[in-house]
Amino acid sequence: MPNTKSAAKALRQNKTRYIRNRAVKQRIKRWFKRFVEAIEKKDKERGIKIFHRLTKLYDKAAKKHIIHANKANRKKSVLQRKINAL
Repeated sequence: MPNTKSAAKALRQNKTRYIRNRAVKQRIKRWFKRFVEAIEKKDKERGIKIFHRLTKLYDKAAKKHIIHANKANRKKSVLQRKINAL
């Protein structure tokens, strides 16, 4: 339990941020799963569409400091290599 008003407010803010950040990360995971399915089915058109959506999600998450910028760039690079392999 927080002892001060500022600690109580910080706790509320942390809960709100946690929920928001978790939602963003789950959205990325869902789209990544779709991307993997498209790659396994060798569906290049669908894979490219999902790739563009995923890169946008990674960039937004990095901009909001939900994930590290280098991690976002690394993930995008991996996705691009998978698309090029098709």
